[in-house]
Amino acid sequence: MPAAHPGGVAVAQDLERRIEELLDARAPTSSICPSDAARAHDPDGWRDLMDDARAAAGRLAAAGRVEVTQRGEVVDVATARGPVRIRRPR
Repeated sequence: MPAAHPGGVAVAQDLERRIEELLDARAPTSSICPSDAARAHDPDGWRDLMDDARAAAGRLAAAGRVEVTQRGEVVDVATARGPVRIRRPR
């Protein structure tokens, strides 16, 4: 669990919740960027949360609740380099 931020577990859980909420608010075929969840959690300090947001997406993907993609292909967020998207499983 990320420990770089005060309340690391709470931040991690909130980012997971934000990812789910953002996806629920969009069409089933839509995707979001991890930065969307980070911005929803902390509009001013979101950049510092990007690693945490990607980790939250990875945990949700491991649980089968989302897929992480890059250029439209499902990837492992832990090894993906560069921008990724998060979507509901297809």
